[in-house]
Amino acid sequence: MTVVASARRVVHVVDDDRAVRHALARLLRASGHAAETHASAEAFLDRPDPASTGCAILDMHLPGIDGLDLQSVLMNADNPCPVIFLTGRGDVEKSVRAMKTGAIDFLTKPVQAAALLTAVDRALAQGAAALAEQAARDDLAGRLALLTPREREVLDGVVAGQLNKQIAHDLGMAEKTVKVHRARVMRKMDAGSLAALVRLIVAGGPPRHRP
Repeated sequence: MTVVASARRVVHVVDDDRAVRHALARLLRASGHAAETHASAEAFLDRPDPASTGCAILDMHLPGIDGLDLQSVLMNADNPCPVIFLTGRGDVEKSVRAMKTGAIDFLTKPVQAAALLTAVDRALAQGAAALAEQAARDDLAGRLALLTPREREVLDGVVAGQLNKQIAHDLGMAEKTVKVHRARVMRKMDAGSLAALVRLIVAGGPPRHRP
């Protein structure tokens, strides 16, 4: 079974203003967060340990790849990174676009410490939830891979609420054979009861939708 590792979740500050980067890093660290700073989107994308990323605070106007383009890259990654925008130039059209594509918040400089830290807490919580959901999907995929095609058909019938005799009729096999397959499914899926099996399937859920 897949287990979500307890990782060091880092808040990344991406801003081309050195003073802003350092001020935000001090605030974050004083509030108990691990923080790293980057002067450009390219520097952030080239960081050595992307798996530790908890969330990112992005300036909208960056040299090279701008904030919105960086957000698009992060939202479409295998492990999406929650984004908070912090910019000195308010732009209604860009703020709407940022929020529609999943930004946690769109704040303007100078920002109040409480507002920023509240947004960071929300972003980290969302990121943790996304990791847990991905772990559940990976766990389910690993268990399903153990099933034979026939066992998968029986599983589909069981999860749909069908009785053994209904599954047997639909699949053209003896009811006792369905019982054998069903027992194998329960063992391979490591489910102690029908309710546990259904919970596992529901927790795995459909693949994550990318905007």
